[in-house]
Amino acid sequence: MRTLHWTDRLLAHVDRSLKTMTGTLPANNDFDYESRADELTPEEQAKSRQLMRVNHCGEVCAQGLYHGQMLSARRAATKAHLAHAAEEEQQHLVWCQQRLRELSGQTSYLNPLWYGASFLMGAATGLMGDKVSLGFIAATEEEVCKHLDRHLAELPERDHRTREIIAQMQADEAGHEQAALDEGGASYPAAVKQLMAFQSKLMTSSTRWI
Repeated sequence: MRTLHWTDRLLAHVDRSLKTMTGTLPANNDFDYESRADELTPEEQAKSRQLMRVNHCGEVCAQGLYHGQMLSARRAATKAHLAHAAEEEQQHLVWCQQRLRELSGQTSYLNPLWYGASFLMGAATGLMGDKVSLGFIAATEEEVCKHLDRHLAELPERDHRTREIIAQMQADEAGHEQAALDEGGASYPAAVKQLMAFQSKLMTSSTRWI
């Protein structure tokens, strides 16, 4: 097997980035629902669409973060850890993408902006060292779990399918948080986590509507 030239890797990354931002990743990770698709009122469907658009953008951000961190990570073990987590996050992205289509919704027009910002942040934390980079993942996933908790409370009661997806995503994100800490990630101070929470609020507030 030949070694890929850096231009091959660059083109593969650009292709993956464009598909991530535009919601055109191959839909080969169907979610295994336990609930039937209940009929939702127009208002309930609109609410679920809104929340899943935000969640989809959150997974776009996760891809940007992991892609940036993989670019600047130092240890091979850290890169392998990031690549594995990114694959699981891509599965979440496809789930959100598919559910949005079922709800007759569309992805956020702001996805390229948030992907780019997350990519730069990921690359920057990677340059600070693997411990800082992994700690950033843990702090991010902690915030994501809180965000998904709020969405579970806000979802229409009858939308069991969206609820199943969010609950599974939440369990996976908690696993990513712990795995990053187990790999040696640094614990971030409360002030940094508050700043991250503010950025998360900017993303969720904007992508609800755009």
